[in-house]
Amino acid sequence: MKVAVLDINGKDTGRKADLSKDVFAIEPNNHAVYLDVKQYLANQRQGTHKSKERGEITGSTRKIKKQKGTGTARAGSIKSGIFKGGGRMFGPRPRNYSFKLNKNVKRLARKSALSIKAGEKSITVLEDFNFDAPKTKNFTAVLKALELENKKSLFVLGGSNNNVYLSSRNLKGSEVITSSELSTYKILNANQIVLLEGALEGIETNLSK
Repeated sequence: MKVAVLDINGKDTGRKADLSKDVFAIEPNNHAVYLDVKQYLANQRQGTHKSKERGEITGSTRKIKKQKGTGTARAGSIKSGIFKGGGRMFGPRPRNYSFKLNKNVKRLARKSALSIKAGEKSITVLEDFNFDAPKTKNFTAVLKALELENKKSLFVLGGSNNNVYLSSRNLKGSEVITSSELSTYKILNANQIVLLEGALEGIETNLSK
């Protein structure tokens, strides 16, 4: 699968990048994608929600009325969940939402997500670049040249590049990650994936195992 390599000015360099069919052109497995995105979102949850139950409420333990003869339902504690100020019945408790997912399923999900984006023509290959210093306006100029200033974009670098990362950090619709940080959720959440040439080998190596 051949894709034109662009420079930071959005111009064709005349070179072609060969994207592996085993990574960018497989039959997408929607259930694997669902599981991986579900796990990613579950891991973002703190799980610190908590409400007080009747045993944790401060209040009198006196029986509030006699058992029989009132004509209404029996009641033993003012801390019961049916009374104002009482505990909450079946309220949330702290819990861990994370769950295990096999590596092969996660790898299949990422390949499926990349194949979906490739099928939508939403993958751009860019030659490697760097900035002399972290400047937001430099990164904004790259986005403008690639016509991505009004789109959600995900830039995937071959390795850590502090100047490029810091230049993009102030822009809400753009994210810069390395190939090792690539996830199914981030791929699908972006409108356009921008792969730097140096990232292709790392992506294909990680996902072709």
